[in-house]
Amino acid sequence: MGWLKQLGSTGIHRRPKRRALLILGFLLALLGVWASVEVGWERPISAQPLPAASGSQVLLNGQRFDFPWQRRGDRLGIADFGIESALGFTLLPNADSDLQPVQWFSDPQQTPLDLVAWREGGYRFLDVSAISQTQGWQIQPVGAELQLSVPVGTVQNVRLGRQTWGDRIVVDLTAASAWNLTAASGEFTVVVNAASRPEIASALSSNLPSTSKPPLPGNLLQALTIVPGSQQTILRGTLPDGIQPVVTTLPRPNRLVIDIRRDDLQPRNILWAPGLRWRQQYLPVGGRSFPIYWLEIAPRQVSLRPIWSDPTTATGITPLINMAKRWQAPAAINGGFFNRNNQYPLGAIRRDRTWISGPILGRGAIAWNDQGEFVLSRLSLNQTVNTNRGQQFPIQTINSGYVKAGVSLYTPAWGLTYSPLTDGETLIKVVGNQVVDQQFPGSAGSQPVLIPTDGYLLAVRSQTSASTALAPGTQLQLSEQALPSSFEPLPQVMAAGPLLLSRGQQVLNATVEGFSTAFATQAAPRSAIGITAQGSLLVVAAHLSPTGRGPTLGEMANIMGQLGCLDALNLDGGSSSSLYLGGRLINRSPRTAARVHNGIGIFLSP
Repeated sequence: MGWLKQLGSTGIHRRPKRRALLILGFLLALLGVWASVEVGWERPISAQPLPAASGSQVLLNGQRFDFPWQRRGDRLGIADFGIESALGFTLLPNADSDLQPVQWFSDPQQTPLDLVAWREGGYRFLDVSAISQTQGWQIQPVGAELQLSVPVGTVQNVRLGRQTWGDRIVVDLTAASAWNLTAASGEFTVVVNAASRPEIASALSSNLPSTSKPPLPGNLLQALTIVPGSQQTILRGTLPDGIQPVVTTLPRPNRLVIDIRRDDLQPRNILWAPGLRWRQQYLPVGGRSFPIYWLEIAPRQVSLRPIWSDPTTATGITPLINMAKRWQAPAAINGGFFNRNNQYPLGAIRRDRTWISGPILGRGAIAWNDQGEFVLSRLSLNQTVNTNRGQQFPIQTINSGYVKAGVSLYTPAWGLTYSPLTDGETLIKVVGNQVVDQQFPGSAGSQPVLIPTDGYLLAVRSQTSASTALAPGTQLQLSEQALPSSFEPLPQVMAAGPLLLSRGQQVLNATVEGFSTAFATQAAPRSAIGITAQGSLLVVAAHLSPTGRGPTLGEMANIMGQLGCLDALNLDGGSSSSLYLGGRLINRSPRTAARVHNGIGIFLSP
């Protein structure tokens, strides 16, 4: 309070004289002039004003897209994934997170296009104001919708080439034209904002795949149709399952090139934010190449937290995209295991020292803090409930869908209520370290019981001695010890398994961690997390090889080693494997991604 007294003693509360007011007015006016001049300068992104307008929908030449946009002064920012998906820009490697080179009917060597970037609300926006002027775009914000009109060119020709590696479709254009690609299982559609005549479709039909012209060994295109129009030209193709077209643009003359090949992954090396780099490429393992997607994280610049489907309860599943947005995480990867039927967690989740769910079966886990310290090992938790009469009962699980005879603990992190997971449970309410009630609901899934907000609930399964000892009025104390003890001081924990690498050596042993033989030997898409020798954190997703299958656990350990990891942990995989960045999944189509229970959220420093 001393500074308040000092201000008062200087006469701050006295009524200013007229002369002082005039001087103050002059200074404020001068400041206003300076500020108006400053607007015309290129200022750091951190100094930019709050958005003057923003929204989540873009109407592009009459076609509606869902992605964020922002207007900041004379800048117009569109989410980077929207620039790719709706306009057809290609993001190129960069060294500065505040500048994003792109390619769009241009030569990056002769005419580089560098877009100013900024991040807000979990998205990265790229400034298109300059290119919109040079290309003659018409832009009009209307409420939360951005109406964007892009000049319509003309399709001069469509050519099909059959190659040993696949198929190539070339669309010759009179001008740079916005385009977008949608792909589902066995089909793709490319919409080009360019007019075309019906003769274009007729001329192409003579060069389409047919039984009279046997395909080359690498040909994949099974059918192609063209729908001409005065504003759009639509190309629809049929492909084998798992094939994704690769679309690029070329200048002088303007061409849209659609390549259809099995090795369709385009390399990425983009510094998306300070301390967060997006990488993707093929990696060879044992004669196969797998598409690998990963985020390289500098732990002291970026923070990580466990996230789950609903912050108010430990139960439930949702797509990782929705989960990340709910927690306002710019990036995320799916985490540990869960029961897809009842949507209960099956493994350790601890956030800020609170167990959302406890460890099971001594499975692999990772723990960390915000100072860049990590531990990866197989985790167990020795927890007991101790009575005032000297009795001790081990707690089998905490907030878990894993059912085992004995005493299990359910805290408010589980949710408002608990419903029995097995028949004949004894439910013991504890408030203020004292048993206040026992209930016997009967069958599994029966009437839910409230979990005390200032206590917890003990579920006793097939252990009469515990039910008898934990009678109302009994005083209780909980004790716990993590094994290994190196987990104790670290506030964040996520378990999955099995452990893949430890100190640079492969330590894969699925049986020790309670996994079945079928799980241990299957090949599937996978997610993993690891620490490199330089202290970087990698969150990694591996997808299906061009030859058809995903990696085994052993191959995933090899992949993590190739990426430079000394320690690595397998996460939930298969249809759960999801890697999210700034509004989209970068490792697969969201249509093929299953809902998940939890993940690891990646948060940027302010």
